[in-house]
Amino acid sequence: MIRRLTSAATAGPEILNNAASSSLEVRSGRIALRPFRRRGMPVESAPMAVQNRIVKVQKRNRALVRFDETRICRAILRAADSIGGFRRDFLPGVNEKIFEAYGNDARIASFLADAVVVCLNSEPHHLIANFPPTIETIQDEVLHALRSFGFQFTADAYECYRWGRHWLREGAIPPEKFAGNGFPQEAMRQTLAWNEAHGVHTVAGLNEAVRSGSLKRLVDASLALYEASLDEAAQKVLARLNAGDPLRMMWVSGPSCSGKTTTTVKLTDRLEKHGLRFLMLNLDDYFWSLVEHPTDWINDRNYETPEALDIQLLNAHLRELLEGRTIEKPVYSFKEGRRTGTKPIKLEKDQVLLLDCLHGLYPPITEWIPPSTQFRLYIETQNVLYEGDGSADRLTTFTDVRLIRRMLRDARHRNHGTLHTILHWHYVRAGELFSIIPLMGLADHSVNGGFPFDLPALKGFFSGSDSLLPKPEEFEPYAGFLDARVRYDRVKALLESVAGLSQEQVASYDLIPGDAVIREFIGGSTIKIPHNE
Repeated sequence: MIRRLTSAATAGPEILNNAASSSLEVRSGRIALRPFRRRGMPVESAPMAVQNRIVKVQKRNRALVRFDETRICRAILRAADSIGGFRRDFLPGVNEKIFEAYGNDARIASFLADAVVVCLNSEPHHLIANFPPTIETIQDEVLHALRSFGFQFTADAYECYRWGRHWLREGAIPPEKFAGNGFPQEAMRQTLAWNEAHGVHTVAGLNEAVRSGSLKRLVDASLALYEASLDEAAQKVLARLNAGDPLRMMWVSGPSCSGKTTTTVKLTDRLEKHGLRFLMLNLDDYFWSLVEHPTDWINDRNYETPEALDIQLLNAHLRELLEGRTIEKPVYSFKEGRRTGTKPIKLEKDQVLLLDCLHGLYPPITEWIPPSTQFRLYIETQNVLYEGDGSADRLTTFTDVRLIRRMLRDARHRNHGTLHTILHWHYVRAGELFSIIPLMGLADHSVNGGFPFDLPALKGFFSGSDSLLPKPEEFEPYAGFLDARVRYDRVKALLESVAGLSQEQVASYDLIPGDAVIREFIGGSTIKIPHNE
């Protein structure tokens, strides 16, 4: 076990803003580094300031090569530059002294690379020439150093790029589908332009829409855009069937609380009108038993990784179903934390297998299943707007909306306190950055499940005397858990900046229809939501 930095606890990643000043550029679908110079200082001029006794590095092919610590520094700097620089990660009271001491991005990257070298040198085996650190170990330590000092957004960029490159090497995605740091810039620009055209590209503009009573037009317009995207998805499915594709399987995938359930129902309703029949397979039944999910230091379990499912059994069952054979699907009891039996399932010749799943893009699940038999839809809550009046030129973190949605869902339907949800969220993000976001280019169609009116609709549940938001003192037993505290502070500030709807407005179908995605979380959905029952 490698000894870790103790200056701060682990801090998890978050969704990043894309910066126009990035030093990364796309060449033939790949991300390339332009020659980097900032304030007259090349990265090579920032010397390593720590003692290093590591001589070699083990490559992925097991070859041993010379350890070059400047490569760590360059990789960290590339990640920071892809989000517009380290300033995006500036956190008063957390890492401000680093900014004061080092002054510019090249020097900050050198400091963080120093921290990685310290961690690597703390493992005695790494000092033996025949047992050097592996590339993967070094990348793990880069992420640890970034998060330990609160550089969450940079860690996000680094991790998404890391796993995207992994899937490229595995042949799971072609170069043109490589997601870089995980943020589709063109789609984000389009969303921001739409919001600007409707006067809600800033929190201030959104608040004005709420206070002026003009939100109804915004709700209707944004929902119409979402419905049009689903119409387009349905047409893509029908076009493939009409072209003769042997399509037998449809996935609706995306990160936690992105609106998969409502989207699945709406898409299948459209397709059923054209004669398609569906058989839904509940993948929750493929969870491993509780005894195979060890708890961590706060008695939490990681259910967010795809390996929380019995991937080998699931893949075998999917292939058998497509071959027309009957499977004995497991039946999982969450009350008992184990499988309690099986149920025979068969996919009829005129049916399409329907799967609503976080990890539907994860290659091992569909190994040996031809892409021509699958349609894959990806959904994310990608509503883009600026903080305040926009003068600070900082975008809100749109995955925070998913965290708020999940806090509400867990509190109302899972008997989980919102503190638990925040403490658990680092697992959610790690799973997304490994097996969801880097693979989104594999989707046949993408849907934006985030809406400008989400925040006003959610605000009322996290304000006032009966607020579901944890109190600051509840974090005292977890004082070293930087990830949760930084996340909490940011979500709290975001909610406080938003003008909320009243409970009466939220409940009224006159303002928010019963089949809107947000109804999965605020309640009153006219669509059956299995996980809320």
